[in-house]
Amino acid sequence: MKKLSDYLDGELEPAVALDLDRHLSGCKECTLIVNQTKLTVEIFCNAEMVELPEPVRARLHEALRRKLGLGSQA
Repeated sequence: MKKLSDYLDGELEPAVALDLDRHLSGCKECTLIVNQTKLTVEIFCNAEMVELPEPVRARLHEALRRKLGLGSQA
């Protein structure tokens, strides 16, 4: 996944990028994955921030604290 991210960012080593371009020219499945990933990144980068309602924010923070093992804050 890191290589795909580097490819989409134009930061992949030139030789590897060329190999990937060659592969993509003949592989519909990989081309679909690259295009879908590129579209997803564009959608998220262009999205506006949405303010979460306080009850949702509180539940999210509590779930993250539990997941990270930080305990509960009352």
